[in-house]
Amino acid sequence: MSETHLNYHAQSDVNNTVKLREIIKTLPGFCRDFFLGIKDTTSTRTRLAYAYDLRIFFEYLHDNNNSVAKYEITDIPISVLDMVKAIDITEYMDYLSYYVKDGEEITNDERGKQRKLASLRSMYNYFFSLEMIEKNPASLVAMPKLHKKEIIRLDPDEVARLLDNVDDGENLTKKQLDFHKKTRIRDLALLTLLLGTGIRVSECVGLDLNDVDFRNNGIKIRRKGGYEAIVYFGDEVEAALKDYLEERHHIIPESGHEDALFLSLQNKRLNVRSVEKLVKKYAATVTTLKKITPHKLRSTYGTNLYKETGDIYLVADVLGHKDVNTTKKHYAAQDEDRRRMAANAVKLREA
Repeated sequence: MSETHLNYHAQSDVNNTVKLREIIKTLPGFCRDFFLGIKDTTSTRTRLAYAYDLRIFFEYLHDNNNSVAKYEITDIPISVLDMVKAIDITEYMDYLSYYVKDGEEITNDERGKQRKLASLRSMYNYFFSLEMIEKNPASLVAMPKLHKKEIIRLDPDEVARLLDNVDDGENLTKKQLDFHKKTRIRDLALLTLLLGTGIRVSECVGLDLNDVDFRNNGIKIRRKGGYEAIVYFGDEVEAALKDYLEERHHIIPESGHEDALFLSLQNKRLNVRSVEKLVKKYAATVTTLKKITPHKLRSTYGTNLYKETGDIYLVADVLGHKDVNTTKKHYAAQDEDRRRMAANAVKLREA
């Protein structure tokens, strides 16, 4: 029987599915029906996140509610969901601010609490819509309000210095320079691609060799939600990718990683964590005041594209935002600048 190699995204789905099955074994039995019920409308990554969140909720209920404490978590009946009141969920949200588990102190900011309440709401909505429970207290609890964060991005001169430092190893430590000799061409291609297209880090590491089309200067990526899209790149990205591919074709990948575009020093597909560390290393050579991540490189691209085109719908489309309001939220500061420019754009009387 021939061995079949799954692509990056298919393998990620398999890994998530295996993890999900293990976590479901630790949850109340009725949760299995919930995860089966949402299978066709959610990604494996979303379901896995829900499972982790629901496990925290049921552990909290078990430890803090006398009516639930008499059950093993896996034996909690669905009727318990009707016993839970909105105030119980509000107290749970407060608990999430700070708690200790297995000796580790855990905190959640507003975004973390939002996600956990969204997971609860999804479960309650599912069983309530099927009339398997009579109450839906999760829908009565207000979503935590997110505090506005300043959008961090690299300035144009910082982008240029970053790529220069990747190219020549400027400001790297002696130990980093040893690795730099082996990874310079790859790192330059990878960072040029991120900065020149605004793709997500997961989309980047998921690229295969045959996803790159130099005839049309485009790459085929898989977006959040599973759909495929073509993203086009310019001359700088083309040159950096071609330089890397010359080197890449002389590398013999490990079994199962033959198709991967970006390889690690172990000749395996580069993973998200490795790219995050790589970005952090090079960004530190340019700025210590900004915490630069791959997502900040995406914000940098979006900002530059919006400044050049002024077309928020184009930016939304290129970045793969399903809702243009998401894009507007990120680039409101640029809108403010444009409105200020408008103040003197129209002359009422000749001077």
